[in-house]
Amino acid sequence: MKVQKLETTFPPQSPKKPISILVVVVIAALVIITGSIGALYYYNSVQSSKQISSLQSSVSTLESQIQSEQKSMIQLEDANGTYPGTNYFTSGSNGSGDGINAEAIYQYANESVVTVTGIQTTTSDFGSQSTEVLGSGFVVVYSNSDYIVTNYHVVQGDSDLSVTFSDGNGYAATVVGSDPYSDLAVLSVKGAPSTEYHPLEIVSSSSLVVGQPVAAIGNPYGLSGSETTGVISALGRTIQDETAGNYSIADVIQVSADINPGNSGGPLFNSYGQVIGITTAIVSGSEGVGFAIPSSTILQELTDLITTGSYNYHAYLGIGTADMSYDLAQALGVKNYTYGVLVESVVTGSPAASAGIVAGSTVITVDGTQYVSGGDIIVSINGTKVIDGDALSTWLQQYALPNQVVQLGVIKPSGSSYSATVSTIQLTLGTRPSLSS
Repeated sequence: MKVQKLETTFPPQSPKKPISILVVVVIAALVIITGSIGALYYYNSVQSSKQISSLQSSVSTLESQIQSEQKSMIQLEDANGTYPGTNYFTSGSNGSGDGINAEAIYQYANESVVTVTGIQTTTSDFGSQSTEVLGSGFVVVYSNSDYIVTNYHVVQGDSDLSVTFSDGNGYAATVVGSDPYSDLAVLSVKGAPSTEYHPLEIVSSSSLVVGQPVAAIGNPYGLSGSETTGVISALGRTIQDETAGNYSIADVIQVSADINPGNSGGPLFNSYGQVIGITTAIVSGSEGVGFAIPSSTILQELTDLITTGSYNYHAYLGIGTADMSYDLAQALGVKNYTYGVLVESVVTGSPAASAGIVAGSTVITVDGTQYVSGGDIIVSINGTKVIDGDALSTWLQQYALPNQVVQLGVIKPSGSSYSATVSTIQLTLGTRPSLSS
């Protein structure tokens, strides 16, 4: 066979056989090495591919296991209307509400939360005006009957009350009982079948702690079935509500969960999915500062609200107070006591007046705030330290009843200053005057 040599543009050179043999040997070696590398690469690629495939299979299996675990957690047994007893709180919570299984609680409790609507009519110089009021509520069972718990201010003065369940079915409702002092109301729904009711479990709020994760479900701005999460940011607060007259609503829970208009009356949950409060108010213009009436108040009043239509066991002192502070103590000449409440006024004929509690008489200004000085300073009740007005109101809410005798630790005014010692005054608590509904 004749082989035609491919020429180049280089000048022809005489052939040198030893070099040609060397070239052939080198090329052969390169071919062998290249083939080996290629084979090795192919082998490693196959092995890597197998390892990756195996890893992906393991990941898929793990994901399936996690999904199965999550599904089993979400499939909650509610035959008794209660959570199965699993605590979804995790000690690693970062304070943002991540320590609560919001998904599980929502699936368990959302159908128990209702929308409460009514018409409020106001009269002015320009005539009568009707406004639709919208709030939230939740189902409870009492003596084998189903009721709706909501806020008093949601139903106050309403006509054409109705309750709409999560499935969209609405029914007429009536107020069974209410208490403006605690901003609570109980409703009865007309004509709703038993299948609409999914009662929630209410537990005592006495063991709550600051930092505990919570979830709230309600209807903010009419957006039904909305859930938010957060933590308990404070306990033992008091709030002012015009529905409660000039009296404070005491022992209130402060939460970081977003609460908006329309949330009023909705349930606040712990990590077990149990009701620990009823959302009721926000600080106007604030973010992440909401309030809830504690569940212990609901439990304390529920029987009376349903059986008698009201609750009439709020203890009453009959005083107006201001919180003490370091600067106020300095201005008053008080030694060793920078806490407590300064009695600025005493209601005529009240338990405080009968016990000899002294009201203030002289107006002073401290740090831009006016106070009425010269009155008694209450620093304890039944041996419990009274730090401020919140503490006094919370103690009365939790531990006191009308006609109960209590011991007040009081610092009495003495000339232009105050006594350095604490006097004990015995006082018989009264009952708050009734508020018109």
